[in-house]
Amino acid sequence: MSQTLTITAEQVLASAERIREDIVRDRRTLHAAPEVGTDLPNTVACVKKRLLEMGYQPRELAGGVVAEITGTETGRCLLLRADMDALRVTEQTGLDFASANGCMHACGHDMHAAMLLGAAKLLREYQGELNGTVKLVFQPDEEGFTGAKAMLSSGVLKDPAPQAGFALHVNSGTPSGLVLCGRGTFMAGCTLFRITVNGVGCHGAMPEKGVDPLNIASHIYLSLQEIISREIGAKTPAVVTIGRMTGGEAPNIIPQTAVLEGTIRSFDRDLSAQIFTRIGEIAQCTAQAFRGTAEVTELASAPPLRNDAALTNRMADLAGALFGEKLVYRLDEGGMGSEDFASYTYDLPCVYLLIGAGTKQENPAFGEPMHNERVVFNEDILPRGAALHTWCALNWLADKGNA
Repeated sequence: MSQTLTITAEQVLASAERIREDIVRDRRTLHAAPEVGTDLPNTVACVKKRLLEMGYQPRELAGGVVAEITGTETGRCLLLRADMDALRVTEQTGLDFASANGCMHACGHDMHAAMLLGAAKLLREYQGELNGTVKLVFQPDEEGFTGAKAMLSSGVLKDPAPQAGFALHVNSGTPSGLVLCGRGTFMAGCTLFRITVNGVGCHGAMPEKGVDPLNIASHIYLSLQEIISREIGAKTPAVVTIGRMTGGEAPNIIPQTAVLEGTIRSFDRDLSAQIFTRIGEIAQCTAQAFRGTAEVTELASAPPLRNDAALTNRMADLAGALFGEKLVYRLDEGGMGSEDFASYTYDLPCVYLLIGAGTKQENPAFGEPMHNERVVFNEDILPRGAALHTWCALNWLADKGNA
């Protein structure tokens, strides 16, 4: 049973297009001054200022910002989440509003925050249509996998308690405006780890006087590749990647320590834990074989992201009503990328959708990989993202079966 909305998808989309300049301005303001991690003072201040201007009463929570809007009080509540943090990447896009502070919104979180601010404005316009409450969540440190967990542990799912959650992420290399709706386990879990190898430093002319941690680290690196190829079934998706190896400061000195950092990705939390255990065993035994020691530490993690099938189908239908079915692609297989919104998906039914942000066929500037220093996102999708947040919220709350 559903409440009948008095507005149409066409009206919501048209309203979003009318505030395009506001959304683009917000996006460019955030893009030009990116901040990284858990402490985002200027970003938080900007988001709070914009929400206050719209008549909200935003509050800070665990480094992020939360605000609510209620139409008719029904006890129903939908959480809409956007992330706000950037990456330690030196931007090379050549955009007029490019960052110059050594950080960059190379994953589009400025786009996400601007789209949710746009939705906040639209929800004010259509507040009389809201059959319940929308909780707007602007989150820090998605990239470090601590932001979602911090907000959850600080009570983001209380007062009021949402019954479902929705998040939207731009995707470079996908046609602009195409909405990817993945059912089930849509993204891999990710564990970030560090291996610290300890040896004995010495002069490079007399390696027998020391224990070479670089040699040990090299053997560990090669050995870790055997976990996937020889210990995991070929039909079970899993990836171990070492993305950082450091050690030494001079070409003629064997250093005291070396460090490897990497990630484990899989669709199964138990498998990731098994792989982490094996990394520790391999690192310690390899180091011992070469007279050194090794310590393995988990830096952060996000579980596999599970999209609720029924909620995903519902939101996909709503996206189709808003943009046309040709711009909605439903799939049952995800990729090995990770996202800390996954932590929400174990506490309540959630859906996490991707929206295409442009291909090189559309514009040579578009289509660079995510996290690349030259990635450029198509700003034309900003009103569409705001409209999608709004339309999904209005309709989900209108469905009385969601009580």
